[in-house]
Amino acid sequence: MSNWALMFGKAVTRELLFTSAVAETVDQSQRWILSAMHRYGQELVTMLWRILGNEQDVCDAYQSTFLQLAHYQARQKPEHVKAYIFRTASNIAISALRHRVTEKKRLSRVFDVHRGVDSPEKELDSKLLVETLRCCMAQLPEHLRNVIVLRDLAELSYAQIGEMLGITAATARVYRCKAIQLLAVWMGKEREERQWE
Repeated sequence: MSNWALMFGKAVTRELLFTSAVAETVDQSQRWILSAMHRYGQELVTMLWRILGNEQDVCDAYQSTFLQLAHYQARQKPEHVKAYIFRTASNIAISALRHRVTEKKRLSRVFDVHRGVDSPEKELDSKLLVETLRCCMAQLPEHLRNVIVLRDLAELSYAQIGEMLGITAATARVYRCKAIQLLAVWMGKEREERQWE
């Protein structure tokens, strides 16, 4: 994780401390949200940073996650708060990635950008590789995407993932394996397409 992500995590912690200081002004029935922010905030930021890699998108996804939590089914507390938070955040992050891909394609058509054959330096550019991987992850079927995001980006155990998604740990392993196989195929195709452009 980058230094910025660590600083952002610390900023979230300071914000949460401030939030807890003003908890007296919050309706008693909604204080559990502040508690959830305090308990899962840094872990959530880490996951969002790994998925999005962009300060503004991380901030937006973090805020959207807790806004959705605050408005969950007539402001009721979900049965499994952590599972709800991480699934909601990963869905928001994946939507942001999809939007980024769509916008990139739209701008490419508008400006008729011709990408020449990538130089060896660009081919090895880790930022390009990571962005391509993020775009491919956004296209995975939801059940595969959820597992790979929670396992490889949130770094949760298969047992935790199974509990959050209502599947067995063994099923989570199978889904991750399928997701990796699909990503490998798609990443290979992306590379071939870049070579021929």
